[in-house]
Amino acid sequence: MSGANKDKAELLERLAAAGGLKAGSATEVARQLGLPEAEVYGAGSFFHLLSDPETKLRVCTGLSCAMRGARDLLAQAQAAGMPVAECSCLAACDRAPALLRERSVLVDVKPEDIAQAEGKWQAVQGAELSEDWVGAIGCGEAVSSHLPIDLAGEMDVSGSAYRRAETLGAEAVIAALDEAGLQGRGGAGFPAAIKWRGVRAEPAAPHYIVLNADEGEPGTFKDRELMLRRPDKVIEGLAIAAMCLGAEDVYLYLRGEFRGPWLALERAIAAFAEAGLFPGIHFHLHAGHGAYICGEETALLEALEGKRGMPRLKPPFPTQHGLWGKPTLIQNVETIACVPAIVMQGGSWFRALGKTEPGTKLYSISGDVARPGTYELPLGISLDELAQAAGGYLGTLMAFSPGGASSGFLPASERGRALDFKGLAAAGSMLGSAGVVVLNSANSMIDAVREQLVFFENESCGQCAPCRVGTRFLREALDRKLRGESSQQSLAQVAEVAWEMNEGSICGLGQAAALPLTTALNHFPKALGSAES
Repeated sequence: MSGANKDKAELLERLAAAGGLKAGSATEVARQLGLPEAEVYGAGSFFHLLSDPETKLRVCTGLSCAMRGARDLLAQAQAAGMPVAECSCLAACDRAPALLRERSVLVDVKPEDIAQAEGKWQAVQGAELSEDWVGAIGCGEAVSSHLPIDLAGEMDVSGSAYRRAETLGAEAVIAALDEAGLQGRGGAGFPAAIKWRGVRAEPAAPHYIVLNADEGEPGTFKDRELMLRRPDKVIEGLAIAAMCLGAEDVYLYLRGEFRGPWLALERAIAAFAEAGLFPGIHFHLHAGHGAYICGEETALLEALEGKRGMPRLKPPFPTQHGLWGKPTLIQNVETIACVPAIVMQGGSWFRALGKTEPGTKLYSISGDVARPGTYELPLGISLDELAQAAGGYLGTLMAFSPGGASSGFLPASERGRALDFKGLAAAGSMLGSAGVVVLNSANSMIDAVREQLVFFENESCGQCAPCRVGTRFLREALDRKLRGESSQQSLAQVAEVAWEMNEGSICGLGQAAALPLTTALNHFPKALGSAES
């Protein structure tokens, strides 16, 4: 990385250290880095946590938190005169409602936790999502006791998987990933072996490894739990990737709100280093600053380079032209954490663990179930099987979101469908990040749809018109319906707008943003008052 690139990469970190875009901070950071002030301000203004530093308290209004009274908490904090605003999902859906106090996530927040604060945001109470976090986890009886990730297992810094990977060699390791059928666990489901081979084959140097830990899809919190409980799996998986692909620098991009996972990863890195493992591999932790779109791999690269987190046009793909224009492997936390077990046990072993598709899957489940949490189960289990692992349904099942906000909604009649890549695609949905939100009949379907639409409208980066305009149109169309100002006209245009967004958006956010509304219109026409009801 050249000196100029290094300076620019430090832009966002310097601005965060200065407290965000406060008076004079852009000028000072520009002076320190020798960059135009407009460039510093332009990058900083893109990220929520930098652009509005005076907002000290943010209430999560993601679907799971909204179902537990988040908007009432927001109104209460506003009435108390606190510097508060709503925010998108904080990856704490299993302990809803949650809020952000500065960069600390507080969970299980109750009305009295705000009522007693007397207008002082610092006094707001709640359990903190820290390195001592204890969430619900589990595994299914149908899975071998030896799990690829094993959230309940003990930390292992022996480096046995890394040493075995050295013995096997890069080609054999990648062949094992291929045999395992390991698909990206972050949402896209792209075969990991193809990515690894692509980077390895590129002659340009250096090669980089990037961990995508910017988890922010409403309903999803599996990566948070994995980094807190098994950071050893993550770091060893990254080291194996670096060894196989000839990379010396590994970048870990975490949500800025993930203080606990950050500390857990730091401890794991230090433990491996103390054991004399992974020589020549340098791990760099980087905090995000509040932009869901940076979960898109090329937007993440832009942010790492100190720029606004806007997706790049593809091709070229990151495997060819990634971080600072060099070949780059980008993997989700769960994907990379599967690698050590595959190296040790073999690809066929991993493949056999699945029910309908290869391997196990970390499913996040929240909403109306007895024990919201993260469960490692065979890939392809049904909603009923997942809910059983989570203690059963609360109330009568009405609907569920099978894979985060991007997957839309399915009715209770789909409860037996396999929660896998192919099965959900056939139902007009997607597995995505496997963030499952369960809604019982006491919920309002139209309110649930609106929360998802608000999320996409707030988190659109605005780069392409179909997404920028379309997300607003969808939310406004539903609002007019809620106010009784429009009976059918706006909703009748939804299909056309959804098509335009899918065809014209640069990235997956715009392509999937209409699904909460289109799937609800399809499966719950009466609840939305459509012409078909």
